[in-house]
Amino acid sequence: MMKEIYITDYNCVTPLGFDVESNWKALVEGKSGVALHRIIDNHEAFFISKIDSEKLEEEFNKLFDNQNFTRLEKMFLLSLKPLVERHQISDETAFILSTTKGNISLLKNESTLPEGVYLSNLAQKLADFFGFKTKPIVVSNACVSGVMVISVAKNMIQAGKYKDAFVVAGDEISEFVISGFNSFQAIGSEPCKPYDKNRNGINLGEATAAVYITSTPSEDEKFKFKVLGDSAINDANHISGPSRTGDGLFASVQNAMKEAKVSAEQIDFISAHGTATLYNDEMEAIAFNRMDLQNVPLNSMKGYYGHCLGASGLLESIISLESALNSILIPSKNFKEMGVSEDLNIIKENQSAEIKYILKTASGFGGCNAAIVLEKA
Repeated sequence: MMKEIYITDYNCVTPLGFDVESNWKALVEGKSGVALHRIIDNHEAFFISKIDSEKLEEEFNKLFDNQNFTRLEKMFLLSLKPLVERHQISDETAFILSTTKGNISLLKNESTLPEGVYLSNLAQKLADFFGFKTKPIVVSNACVSGVMVISVAKNMIQAGKYKDAFVVAGDEISEFVISGFNSFQAIGSEPCKPYDKNRNGINLGEATAAVYITSTPSEDEKFKFKVLGDSAINDANHISGPSRTGDGLFASVQNAMKEAKVSAEQIDFISAHGTATLYNDEMEAIAFNRMDLQNVPLNSMKGYYGHCLGASGLLESIISLESALNSILIPSKNFKEMGVSEDLNIIKENQSAEIKYILKTASGFGGCNAAIVLEKA
């Protein structure tokens, strides 16, 4: 009998707030962090979701004395601090970091490679600050990283490598990331519209998110969510484009639901990837229909947070858990008219719902796809 794995605590830092409570309140009110910002000198402004740097500094200075941290590291520390204060770190506690680019901003105007740009060094710096005793683990697999960290924690705890895990995910807006996505002509010219007929590309975002995962939850936990099933499949279709038939996502969802022993009829809510690019949203619609999930209420959080790269999957998982705890489904922002070839049950307004089983999916560059099934315990 495999150990049952639980998420029992979480936190996040985003443009909508520096804790879960403020983020949830903003989402219920329909607020979005997406706005026009000029990031690159001598270049037009882009619609992105960016944390106010002055507010970030102010919040960080309230809680930390040490200033020897990059902007992204400060975001990570703010996410992790409440969890570390509420849960004990032991010799059997894992520390797992999800990020796609880490401190990539350190490369600007540098002729040599700064030590802080290595993801392993970033993870070790965060781990050392909080006194983790085990070697940090880094998950950096494009945009599925934030979902995969939950899978990695689950599987390592079930294998007996660790007793519990602190998982943190994050990325920040940078010239490098903006330029990269712009070169793919993937950036939208307006606030993104996942699954909508008039969608024309993504909005990038930044955030950090953290969860505590354990096989031995205490009796006084405020809530418990089981991680029932997980899967990650690479369709190897293209360096930046998903399989047009959704093969990788279909297989990931199928495997995760099989392990969870949950049928399509039992899934109450899908937190999808929904980047608002032409091919991603179409591929997802095909994959969900192949799994008979077309009638399940579904949303994308990209209209609120933008695409936060390595943070997206974990942040969106946290918001999904909040939806289950509050029995409220949040609409897929900016969606008006169906723009994919297969039917989907896109959530259009706040609605009450009993949510027990959640499917969270993500897809990313290189053909990677990931899915997890969560249960409100």
